[in-house]
Amino acid sequence: MKRRRFGRRKVCKFCADRVDLVDYKDVRRLRTFVTERGKIIPRRISGSCARHQRLLTHAIKQARTVALLPYVTTE
Repeated sequence: MKRRRFGRRKVCKFCADRVDLVDYKDVRRLRTFVTERGKIIPRRISGSCARHQRLLTHAIKQARTVALLPYVTTE
């Protein structure tokens, strides 16, 4: 018999904090959604809603352009 896994539903951190605009200058918040390699964490893992994931992706790319976040880590 196969067992079904019912995990707990993830809640969007931005909706929980009532954040309307994801700011590219808020590097501390953006770093939680980027891996140590510099990749953007997908929505199914981060738990953010579709609207905030789009805003988050745009803000991370903007922060990379202004050199607040790295594109890739060099190791």
